[in-house]
Amino acid sequence: MTPFPWKQAIGFGFGVLKLSPEQFWRMTPRELAYAIAAVTGRSAPLDRDALTNLMTRYPDELR
Repeated sequence: MTPFPWKQAIGFGFGVLKLSPEQFWRMTPRELAYAIAAVTGRSAPLDRDALTNLMTRYPDELR
């Protein structure tokens, strides 16, 4: 199991999001993940079903 990346999380919370220590420690991991995604534009990887759905809806070749 990979340890939680505390150094990066704290650095992002304080340095990028400009949170106070109290604000940072009151956040849930999910809230922090959503904040990081909102700032970086990154989202969770697609699972296989979501990828298949997108490939069906938006094929590379026109039918």
